[in-house]
Amino acid sequence: MRAALARLRAATGLPVAFGGLLHEAGRLRIAELTGAATGALRGLGISSGNGLGGKSIALARPCAVTDYREARHISHEYDAAVAAEGLRSVVAVPVVVRREVRGVLYGALRSALPFGERVLDAAVSAARDIEQALVVRDEVRRLLSVTREPVAGAGAWEEVRAAHGELRALAPRIADPGLREELLAVCGRLAGAVEPARAEPRSFPVALAPREVDVLACVAAGSTNAAAAEALGLRPETVKGYLRAAMRKLGAHTRLEAVVAARRAGLLP
Repeated sequence: MRAALARLRAATGLPVAFGGLLHEAGRLRIAELTGAATGALRGLGISSGNGLGGKSIALARPCAVTDYREARHISHEYDAAVAAEGLRSVVAVPVVVRREVRGVLYGALRSALPFGERVLDAAVSAARDIEQALVVRDEVRRLLSVTREPVAGAGAWEEVRAAHGELRALAPRIADPGLREELLAVCGRLAGAVEPARAEPRSFPVALAPREVDVLACVAAGSTNAAAAEALGLRPETVKGYLRAAMRKLGAHTRLEAVVAARRAGLLP
């Protein structure tokens, strides 16, 4: 949220941006602010349906007002905090993950001026960045819950491998370089895991390009070239090229041999 708010201000010149995530159903707490002159908004609890942000939560779509204190289509429970910060024009964009509102991002002016399309587009783009980060966080938590379970059979390991492939596919889409590196580090730890029932000696390391590993992770999860291309945002011909390069480096003649060799090299779980 903090990084997305900073990018929003940098891209639009908005003097104030703030937001927060829902901590319970239909209720949000403003936790991050940038450009604020007071602490009036920090920690403010927003309920679904109340104020501009609450309206955005209830409708699951962006909402904006040109003059907050005079707006007739929102309720005014938060007027005191908004006035204390001196805000007039405000836009609220929901953060929606799998059709569920998970937070709200706000941008604001201290004068009563309409927002242009550039500002609205930038606010929506910033909200999409937060959504992407939440998808990754959810996937990592799901993965960690899987890896904490006792390995009772191949099913648990197949779940780990599927999650590894999904995380590898998500990584290139992450705009924040720090978050992307953390995600790839998790993938690396997973790749080094060995199923106890099938533990084999590790072969010498093989240097594969990141995209070659991404493609192999999809192949290991059972994806066709077309499915791998869709997951990775690549063309099927490009996937074929990465797969051929990986097979050559691994000394493999088939897709299955490539996956097995990559696991022995510690590139895949």
